[in-house]
Amino acid sequence: MNPRLRNDWLLLTGFCLFLFFYGLGSFGLLGADEPRYAQVAREMLQRHDWITPTLGGQPWLEKPVLYYWQAEIAYAIFGVHDWAARVPSAFDASWMVFAAYWFLRKRRAPVALDGALMVASAAGIVGFAHSAATDMPLAAMFTISMLAWYAWWETQEKSSLAAFYVFLALATLAKGPVAPFLAVVIIALFALASGRAKVLLQTLWIPGILLFAAVALPWYIAVQIRNPEFFRVFILEHNLARFGTNLYRHKQPFWFFVPVALLTLLPWVIFVLAAGWETGRGWWRERRAMFDSGDALSVYLLIWLLVPVIFFSLSQSKLPGYILPALAAGPLLVAEYLRRRLPEEGGESEKPSAAMASLHGVLAVLPFVSAVFAPYFVVKRPVPLTPGAIVTGLLAFSIALAIGYTLKTMGIRVLRTVTLVPVVLAVAVIIKLDATTLNTYLSAQPVAAELDRLESHPFPLAVYGVKRDTEYGLGFYRNQVIQPYAEGQIPSAEHLLVTARDQQSALAKLLGHRGVQFLGSYNAQALDFYRVSEKE
Repeated sequence: MNPRLRNDWLLLTGFCLFLFFYGLGSFGLLGADEPRYAQVAREMLQRHDWITPTLGGQPWLEKPVLYYWQAEIAYAIFGVHDWAARVPSAFDASWMVFAAYWFLRKRRAPVALDGALMVASAAGIVGFAHSAATDMPLAAMFTISMLAWYAWWETQEKSSLAAFYVFLALATLAKGPVAPFLAVVIIALFALASGRAKVLLQTLWIPGILLFAAVALPWYIAVQIRNPEFFRVFILEHNLARFGTNLYRHKQPFWFFVPVALLTLLPWVIFVLAAGWETGRGWWRERRAMFDSGDALSVYLLIWLLVPVIFFSLSQSKLPGYILPALAAGPLLVAEYLRRRLPEEGGESEKPSAAMASLHGVLAVLPFVSAVFAPYFVVKRPVPLTPGAIVTGLLAFSIALAIGYTLKTMGIRVLRTVTLVPVVLAVAVIIKLDATTLNTYLSAQPVAAELDRLESHPFPLAVYGVKRDTEYGLGFYRNQVIQPYAEGQIPSAEHLLVTARDQQSALAKLLGHRGVQFLGSYNAQALDFYRVSEKE
């Protein structure tokens, strides 16, 4: 193997292991989605079922099956653990990074390593690589498919077009028809921007369409046959209704994804904006000349970055993970921006302006500062002006100053090297210093452990007045169906009950004369534990 190639692969492997796999189990599953998806995969594994996702034994048809398949494999290899539920996302993020490197090495070799490491270190990529959810499988498969399409556009190699269809099919298995829809819009806009509309028709390659159908359709057909309600639940409710209404209570303002995109593109956001502005202005002024001069990739990446952000801004339901399929385009756009500024042999690297270098330095250390003070954000307390906080501020200022000064004096060639320093520090701080706080205040893992300590033998478990995060989290960590109290649905058998703090009067009305024994509390999450007697 070429020594340069070997060294690049070793470096990328090391960064992927650290950024994506390090600390996967340092804190428990967070939110409602992580434990819910993890439990669905566990139930499918227990039933040896590769078709119907279930939760609590009932069909759970909100999302397609790719993540569940991957998690089942991870469970089969490593056992059922919360960190094993996150392995698919870490693996998919790594696959995406290596695909970006391979794409750039074939077509933009001087910035191959830069572009791949920029993709790997974007805040949104690092964050969702640690999540047991469907977002990263979609983003990775979609990114690889879009890179494969552009490789075909440049070379006309049918193998690249075939790869486009295969990975687009996998993206469709990850999250549904949104993947081919976004791909069609991006490619159509790029074809129009290039003045070569016939490219869209050339993309409709019959063998590729058959490949897409062979990969994606068998599961969709099988799950529809086994569960006739699948089309209504998945397509009508969790795609069309989710987009057009606030059915699932994720209402956000129209501009919501603008700050989300800026934050998830850290630490590269300043150069993403600069590259995007330069590309957009260049296309507006030169149009066809950009494509003839070899700058078409920048136009393609800009369209790819903007389309998901704009499309999901139109949705009535908004969650940060929705725009993850767009994120890789941002760092890759920066790699193209860097390539155009690389010096000739023995030449001097172009230097950014002092303002640009300084602002980049400040924003590059923002994830590190946020990581250091994250425990205060979690417990909703103001950051105290302690010696430690002052030292952190001075350290962050020094790093930002060093980044800005180095860029200004040595040029843009060192952009990747100096920017990765605060990224590594931020991830290390989150895993080593923040994990305990995140686990204590946000995960159901310690709550389940406290319940295990209190009960003399396994009991059914019910909840009242708690967040969905707690309900689904307890479902995974106790591996049992959690019964939420509702009108006429209170379990008649003896059971344990987890409630929000100070619900005694409400419980008295709900339970009447049934015996209720207070067992204890979990103060960090304001939860109380009770033992409720059997209904007479």
